[in-house]
Amino acid sequence: MDHKMSRSPWVIHYDGSSCNGCDIEVLASLTPLFDAERFGVVNTGNPKHADIFLVTGSVNAQNLPVVRQVYNQMLEPKCVVACGICACSGGVFRDAYNVIGGVDRAIPVDVYAPGCAIRPETVIDAIVEACGILDQKEAVMRAGGDPLTVGGAATWDGGVELGDDGFVTAGAGADSAGDAPAGKPAAPVAGDAPVETPAAAKEAE
Repeated sequence: MDHKMSRSPWVIHYDGSSCNGCDIEVLASLTPLFDAERFGVVNTGNPKHADIFLVTGSVNAQNLPVVRQVYNQMLEPKCVVACGICACSGGVFRDAYNVIGGVDRAIPVDVYAPGCAIRPETVIDAIVEACGILDQKEAVMRAGGDPLTVGGAATWDGGVELGDDGFVTAGAGADSAGDAPAGKPAAPVAGDAPVETPAAAKEAE
């Protein structure tokens, strides 16, 4: 029997710090109107059962450890989808004092799905793209390889680390404004990925 992870992907959704606009659209994609279940998608609340991690909202010092904990509890192969522009790059809040950046400041991101708010069709497109990456990772694992060599993990820069005081440590992948380092490697995209990293946008001003 030809087994593929993409035939029944289970997803788990976490709201990092969004305005709830993207959360509503993620939930809408699972309703009968948009019917993501036609692709075999099942929503679960247990990271140990999930194959795809949907994250909305930006990353800050409070939720960064939570995002990493959920990600670390997921079994390989797994994929991460950044849902909405805040999850992709920090969005309009990226210069806020408490925003570190997008989800890739915490964990590797395989698919960027921008939008404000993200549309259900974009969520479904991103899940379908993540399914393809899941199949690639599964094939690598069956061949005895490391799934972290496929997708966003292969180009991830390690994100940021928090010090004992709860703030980003100096030289840990972000500057004092919480911007991502210049030249950050790109990851596969669903639709249009952010054109500039926050650092590049700041330098252009």
